[in-house]
Amino acid sequence: MVLSPEQALKEIRQKKIQPLYFIHGDEPYYIDLLADALEKAVVPESEKGFNQFVLFGKDADVGTILNYARRFPFMSERQLVLVKEAQQSNGLDTKDKSALLDDYATRPLSSTVLALCFQGNFDMRKALPKTFEKHGVLVQCKKMYDNKLPDWVGEHVRSLGAKISIKAIQMLVENIGNDLKRITSEIDKILLNLTASEEITAAVVEKYVGISKEYNVFELQKALIQRDVVKSNKIANYLAANTKENPLPQVLIILYNFFSKVLVVHGTQDKSEGHLASVLGVSPFFVKDYLSAARQYSLGHVAKAIKALRQADNASKGIESGSKDEQAIMQELVFTILH
Repeated sequence: MVLSPEQALKEIRQKKIQPLYFIHGDEPYYIDLLADALEKAVVPESEKGFNQFVLFGKDADVGTILNYARRFPFMSERQLVLVKEAQQSNGLDTKDKSALLDDYATRPLSSTVLALCFQGNFDMRKALPKTFEKHGVLVQCKKMYDNKLPDWVGEHVRSLGAKISIKAIQMLVENIGNDLKRITSEIDKILLNLTASEEITAAVVEKYVGISKEYNVFELQKALIQRDVVKSNKIANYLAANTKENPLPQVLIILYNFFSKVLVVHGTQDKSEGHLASVLGVSPFFVKDYLSAARQYSLGHVAKAIKALRQADNASKGIESGSKDEQAIMQELVFTILH
């Protein structure tokens, strides 16, 4: 069967265990989460020393994996054979040895839970994942789309029994991106420092994650939306002077993506928030910012801003920049956008 990471995680935690798991994809957060869930659910703690085997691909070829899978558990109902970073296993890329593993998967031992965890997407045209899907569980852990992140962060925090403000979500998403491991790590760090009833606010994120509430690209974007000349330049100068924490290419990408979406707003006839959220591929509570920017900046002005961002990107790479440093590039960019 094919399950989403969330579905597979739920079934494992409910002890609905299958004999085979084929876990792959480009989102390591869910791959590691599923592996950890299997370690906790399959074998009782008192039996792990005899019946739980965690192997790493670089140290386990196909023959080794099969030797472990074909043995019987010691005085127990079942055993777990978990192969992490299975993409490094010797023999998986050869037809003959892969066929041996495929043959086992057609008739797996009911007393063995064999889980292969691949960091990266596996070639689904090959026989092995199809056999695991037929006789066990196939899970693809896909990188999360940016527009899904805000809702995911909010839901994750709620699942931990905590509350988080929209502004705090936005700060985390804008500054960390779709690195789920880092986001969850930062949330865990924050919650260790809060009481059960406290909400994660923008001020809390600023304090414990180190993201400045006043001087970050999100606040620059907000100042530009409001066409606040003084604040925009103040933040731009700060970002240019602290490029280690605020790399110029990252700032430019975020602003470019923002104004590109404002351009789409201008070209969309139905400007209802629900429709724009779908068209832009963003969470509905971000739509107001794009609508505000569209009201402040005409279609021609937005096109001019996008051109200025491309020129700033070239200048940051030393193309036609002369002797401009990053502060000069930022100052010129902000002036062009605002005027």
